Amino acid sequence: MKTQSNVRSLKEQEFFSPTPLRVGIVQFPGTNCDFDTWEAVRSVSGLEPSWLSYQTDSVREMNAVILPGGFSYGDYLRTGAMAAQTPVMAAIRKFAQEGHPVLGICNGFQILVETGLLPGALLINSSRSFICEDSPIVSLTSRTPFTSILPEGTRITLPIAHQEGRYYLPADKLRDIESSGQVVFRYVNNPNGSTHDIAGVSNPEGNVVGLMPHPERRIRHASSPPDGLFFFESLLISLRNRMFQRTAPDIPLPK
Repeated sequence: MKTQSNVRSLKEQEFFSPTPLRVGIVQFPGTNCDFDTWEAVRSVSGLEPSWLSYQTDSVREMNAVILPGGFSYGDYLRTGAMAAQTPVMAAIRKFAQEGHPVLGICNGFQILVETGLLPGALLINSSRSFICEDSPIVSLTSRTPFTSILPEGTRITLPIAHQEGRYYLPADKLRDIESSGQVVFRYVNNPNGSTHDIAGVSNPEGNVVGLMPHPERRIRHASSPPDGLFFFESLLISLRNRMFQRTAPDIPLPK
Protein backbone atom coordinates (compact mmCIF):
# COMPACT_ATOMS: atom_id res chain seq x y z
CA MET A 1 0.00 0.00 0.00
CA LYS A 2 1.28 3.46 -0.91
CA THR A 3 1.21 5.98 1.88
CA GLN A 4 2.09 9.64 1.97
CA SER A 5 5.42 8.79 3.60
CA ASN A 6 6.65 6.30 1.00
CA VAL A 7 5.43 8.46 -1.90
CA ARG A 8 7.35 11.34 -0.34
CA SER A 9 10.40 9.09 -0.08
CA LEU A 10 10.18 8.29 -3.78
CA LYS A 11 9.96 11.98 -4.56
CA GLU A 12 12.98 12.75 -2.39
CA GLN A 13 15.01 10.02 -4.12
CA GLU A 14 14.14 11.61 -7.46
CA PHE A 15 15.03 15.10 -6.22
CA PHE A 16 18.43 14.01 -4.92
CA SER A 17 19.06 11.53 -7.75
CA PRO A 18 22.68 11.42 -8.96
CA THR A 19 21.41 11.25 -12.55
CA PRO A 20 22.65 14.50 -14.14
CA LEU A 21 20.28 16.85 -15.89
CA ARG A 22 21.20 17.56 -19.49
CA VAL A 23 21.71 21.15 -20.57
CA GLY A 24 21.98 21.66 -24.32
CA ILE A 25 24.47 24.30 -25.49
CA VAL A 26 23.79 25.48 -29.03
CA GLN A 27 26.66 26.00 -31.47
CA PHE A 28 26.04 28.27 -34.45
CA PRO A 29 28.68 29.26 -37.01
CA GLY A 30 30.40 32.17 -35.25
CA THR A 31 29.51 31.20 -31.67
CA ASN A 32 32.54 31.83 -29.45
CA CYS A 33 31.32 31.58 -25.84
CA ASP A 34 30.25 27.96 -26.12
CA PHE A 35 33.20 26.47 -24.23
CA ASP A 36 32.89 29.04 -21.43
CA THR A 37 29.23 28.10 -21.13
CA TRP A 38 30.11 24.39 -21.16
CA GLU A 39 32.53 24.90 -18.25
CA ALA A 40 29.97 26.95 -16.33
CA VAL A 41 27.34 24.21 -16.65
CA ARG A 42 29.87 21.50 -15.83
CA SER A 43 30.96 23.36 -12.69
CA VAL A 44 27.59 22.65 -11.05
CA SER A 45 27.32 19.08 -9.83
CA GLY A 46 24.09 17.63 -11.15
CA LEU A 47 24.15 19.42 -14.51
CA GLU A 48 25.62 17.80 -17.62
CA PRO A 49 26.42 19.94 -20.69
CA SER A 50 25.65 18.57 -24.14
CA TRP A 51 26.38 20.10 -27.56
CA LEU A 52 23.52 21.00 -29.88
CA SER A 53 24.27 21.69 -33.55
CA TYR A 54 22.42 24.50 -35.33
CA GLN A 55 21.26 21.78 -37.74
CA THR A 56 19.59 19.72 -34.99
CA ASP A 57 15.82 19.49 -35.39
CA SER A 58 15.00 18.11 -31.93
CA VAL A 59 16.04 19.05 -28.39
CA ARG A 60 13.58 16.81 -26.58
CA GLU A 61 16.35 14.88 -24.77
CA MET A 62 17.43 18.07 -22.98
CA ASN A 63 16.20 19.37 -19.65
CA ALA A 64 17.21 22.94 -20.51
CA VAL A 65 18.86 24.80 -23.40
CA ILE A 66 21.37 27.68 -23.42
CA LEU A 67 22.20 29.87 -26.41
CA PRO A 68 25.70 31.26 -25.72
CA GLY A 69 27.30 34.47 -26.88
CA GLY A 70 29.36 35.16 -29.98
CA PHE A 71 28.81 36.46 -33.48
CA SER A 72 26.49 33.93 -35.12
CA TYR A 73 26.82 34.09 -38.90
CA GLY A 74 29.13 37.07 -38.50
CA ASP A 75 26.19 39.26 -37.39
CA TYR A 76 25.21 39.67 -41.05
CA LEU A 77 21.78 41.19 -41.82
CA ARG A 78 21.13 41.80 -38.10
CA THR A 79 22.57 40.26 -34.98
CA GLY A 80 20.82 36.92 -34.52
CA ALA A 81 18.67 37.22 -37.66
CA MET A 82 20.21 34.33 -39.59
CA ALA A 83 20.58 32.06 -36.57
CA ALA A 84 16.86 32.55 -35.87
CA GLN A 85 16.07 30.71 -39.12
CA THR A 86 17.98 27.51 -38.31
CA PRO A 87 16.40 24.10 -37.62
CA VAL A 88 17.51 24.11 -33.98
CA MET A 89 15.60 27.33 -33.30
CA ALA A 90 12.37 25.79 -34.57
CA ALA A 91 12.96 22.95 -32.11
CA ILE A 92 13.80 25.37 -29.30
CA ARG A 93 10.65 27.38 -29.98
CA LYS A 94 8.57 24.24 -29.42
CA PHE A 95 10.70 23.29 -26.40
CA ALA A 96 10.08 26.71 -24.84
CA GLN A 97 6.36 26.60 -25.57
CA GLU A 98 6.23 23.35 -23.59
CA GLY A 99 7.56 25.25 -20.56
CA HIS A 100 11.19 24.09 -20.54
CA PRO A 101 13.97 26.50 -19.45
CA VAL A 102 15.80 28.41 -22.19
CA LEU A 103 18.56 30.97 -21.56
CA GLY A 104 20.06 33.33 -24.14
CA ILE A 105 23.31 35.11 -23.27
CA CYS A 106 24.42 38.16 -25.31
CA ASN A 107 24.14 36.91 -28.93
CA GLY A 108 21.84 34.20 -27.59
CA PHE A 109 19.56 36.96 -26.26
CA GLN A 110 19.61 38.62 -29.68
CA ILE A 111 18.65 35.32 -31.31
CA LEU A 112 15.74 34.75 -28.90
CA VAL A 113 14.44 38.25 -29.71
CA GLU A 114 14.74 37.60 -33.46
CA THR A 115 12.93 34.29 -33.01
CA GLY A 116 10.07 36.01 -31.21
CA LEU A 117 10.54 34.08 -27.97
CA LEU A 118 11.38 37.32 -26.15
CA PRO A 119 10.02 40.84 -26.67
CA GLY A 120 11.96 43.84 -27.90
CA ALA A 121 15.00 44.52 -30.05
CA LEU A 122 18.75 44.88 -29.44
CA LEU A 123 20.12 47.97 -31.17
CA ILE A 124 23.59 49.45 -31.55
CA ASN A 125 24.94 50.95 -28.32
CA SER A 126 24.26 54.65 -27.79
CA SER A 127 28.04 55.21 -27.90
CA ARG A 128 28.14 53.51 -31.33
CA SER A 129 31.11 51.51 -30.07
CA PHE A 130 31.91 48.07 -28.71
CA ILE A 131 31.80 47.94 -24.90
CA CYS A 132 33.85 45.47 -22.87
CA GLU A 133 33.73 46.01 -19.11
CA ASP A 134 32.29 44.76 -15.84
CA SER A 135 28.78 46.01 -15.24
CA PRO A 136 26.75 45.83 -12.01
CA ILE A 137 23.14 44.72 -12.46
CA VAL A 138 20.19 44.23 -10.10
CA SER A 139 17.93 41.18 -10.06
CA LEU A 140 14.23 42.05 -10.14
CA THR A 141 12.58 38.64 -9.88
CA SER A 142 13.23 35.13 -8.62
CA ARG A 143 10.40 33.55 -10.60
CA THR A 144 12.57 32.32 -13.49
CA PRO A 145 14.53 29.04 -13.51
CA PHE A 146 17.77 31.04 -13.77
CA THR A 147 17.14 33.45 -10.87
CA SER A 148 15.29 31.22 -8.41
CA ILE A 149 17.94 31.66 -5.69
CA LEU A 150 18.50 35.38 -6.33
CA PRO A 151 16.29 37.46 -4.02
CA GLU A 152 14.71 40.53 -5.60
CA GLY A 153 17.07 43.49 -5.33
CA THR A 154 20.27 41.41 -5.31
CA ARG A 155 23.17 43.26 -6.92
CA ILE A 156 25.75 41.28 -8.86
CA THR A 157 28.52 42.23 -11.28
CA LEU A 158 28.98 40.52 -14.65
CA PRO A 159 31.08 41.27 -17.73
CA ILE A 160 29.50 42.76 -20.84
CA ALA A 161 31.03 42.59 -24.32
CA HIS A 162 28.83 43.86 -27.15
CA GLN A 163 28.22 46.57 -29.70
CA GLU A 164 24.54 45.90 -30.29
CA GLY A 165 23.13 45.44 -26.80
CA ARG A 166 20.90 48.47 -26.35
CA TYR A 167 17.50 47.07 -25.40
CA TYR A 168 14.54 48.81 -27.01
CA LEU A 169 10.79 48.36 -26.81
CA PRO A 170 8.01 50.84 -27.74
CA ALA A 171 6.43 52.63 -24.77
CA ASP A 172 3.13 50.74 -24.82
CA LYS A 173 4.79 47.32 -24.90
CA LEU A 174 7.34 48.47 -22.35
CA ARG A 175 4.53 49.17 -19.90
CA ASP A 176 3.23 45.66 -20.51
CA ILE A 177 6.49 43.88 -19.67
CA GLU A 178 7.11 46.13 -16.67
CA SER A 179 3.66 45.45 -15.22
CA SER A 180 3.86 41.70 -15.88
CA GLY A 181 7.24 41.31 -14.17
CA GLN A 182 9.14 40.35 -17.32
CA VAL A 183 12.08 42.67 -16.63
CA VAL A 184 14.57 40.33 -14.96
CA PHE A 185 17.66 42.57 -14.64
CA ARG A 186 18.47 46.27 -14.76
CA TYR A 187 21.85 47.94 -15.17
CA VAL A 188 23.03 50.03 -12.23
CA ASN A 189 25.06 52.30 -14.52
CA ASN A 190 23.40 51.96 -17.91
CA PRO A 191 26.40 51.35 -20.21
CA ASN A 192 24.66 51.17 -23.59
CA GLY A 193 21.54 53.33 -23.48
CA SER A 194 19.05 50.50 -22.94
CA THR A 195 15.47 51.63 -22.37
CA HIS A 196 14.65 51.72 -18.64
CA ASP A 197 18.19 50.39 -17.94
CA ILE A 198 17.01 46.91 -18.99
CA ALA A 199 19.75 44.26 -19.02
CA GLY A 200 17.57 41.14 -19.26
CA VAL A 201 13.96 40.08 -19.80
CA SER A 202 11.80 36.96 -19.78
CA ASN A 203 8.75 35.73 -21.64
CA PRO A 204 5.38 36.06 -19.83
CA GLU A 205 5.68 32.52 -18.44
CA GLY A 206 9.18 33.14 -17.08
CA ASN A 207 10.83 30.01 -18.51
CA VAL A 208 12.69 31.87 -21.31
CA VAL A 209 15.28 34.44 -20.22
CA GLY A 210 17.70 36.60 -22.17
CA LEU A 211 20.38 39.00 -20.94
CA MET A 212 23.35 40.83 -22.42
CA PRO A 213 25.83 40.34 -19.51
CA HIS A 214 27.85 37.10 -19.39
CA PRO A 215 27.25 34.95 -16.26
CA GLU A 216 29.41 32.13 -17.67
CA ARG A 217 32.48 34.39 -17.31
CA ARG A 218 32.06 34.75 -13.55
CA ILE A 219 32.12 31.25 -12.09
CA ARG A 220 35.62 31.07 -10.52
CA HIS A 221 36.33 32.07 -6.93
CA ALA A 222 40.01 32.59 -7.73
CA SER A 223 39.71 35.55 -10.10
CA SER A 224 36.58 37.39 -8.94
CA PRO A 225 33.32 36.95 -7.02
CA PRO A 226 31.58 34.06 -8.84
CA ASP A 227 28.34 35.99 -9.35
CA GLY A 228 27.57 34.04 -12.51
CA LEU A 229 27.24 30.76 -10.61
CA PHE A 230 23.84 31.88 -9.33
CA PHE A 231 22.34 31.29 -12.79
CA PHE A 232 23.51 27.70 -13.09
CA GLU A 233 22.84 26.77 -9.46
CA SER A 234 19.36 28.25 -9.82
CA LEU A 235 18.81 26.14 -12.92
CA LEU A 236 19.76 22.94 -11.09
CA ILE A 237 17.42 23.66 -8.19
CA SER A 238 14.58 24.67 -10.53
CA LEU A 239 14.94 21.51 -12.61
CA ARG A 240 15.08 19.30 -9.51
CA ASN A 241 11.99 20.99 -8.10
CA ARG A 242 10.20 20.46 -11.39
CA MET A 243 11.06 16.76 -11.33
CA PHE A 244 10.10 16.50 -7.67
CA GLN A 245 6.66 17.97 -8.34
CA ARG A 246 6.02 15.64 -11.27
CA THR A 247 7.32 12.37 -9.84
CA ALA A 248 4.11 11.24 -8.19
CA PRO A 249 0.96 12.86 -6.84
CA ASP A 250 0.34 12.93 -3.12
CA ILE A 251 -1.90 10.03 -2.15
CA PRO A 252 -4.12 10.53 0.89
CA LEU A 253 -3.76 8.10 3.75
CA PRO A 254 -6.55 5.50 3.97
CA LYS A 255 -9.16 6.24 6.62
